[in-house]
Amino acid sequence: QVKLVESGGGLVQPGGSLRLSCQASGSIFRINIMSWYRQAPGKQRELVATINRAGTTTYVDSVKGRFTISRDNAKNTVYLQMDVLKPEDTAVYSCNADIQKPDTYSFIPYWGQGTQVTVSS
Repeated sequence: QVKLVESGGGLVQPGGSLRLSCQASGSIFRINIMSWYRQAPGKQRELVATINRAGTTTYVDSVKGRFTISRDNAKNTVYLQMDVLKPEDTAVYSCNADIQKPDTYSFIPYWGQGTQVTVSS
């Protein structure tokens, strides 16, 4: 079994910061792309940021310069540092990881359960 567990969400004032973490555990041989998505009420899920095993990152335009994705391959963990938060960043944030299990060749996407981020004064 593979499990992704997120932490670090909460309520923050506009301009504040939060750091999300997502740790993968279980039967894991290798993790390729790790990503953060978010979904606000009444809106479609949006890809926020990705990072590959080598550390190459991508961001949606709305968070560039404010959010930073990073990972610790030894800990199978991905982070999302969110600075200068805005009310429009309010959403449920979920992590996603492409995971290869031992003795297999393919990478399968796994999801965390999601963590609520609310930006409000």
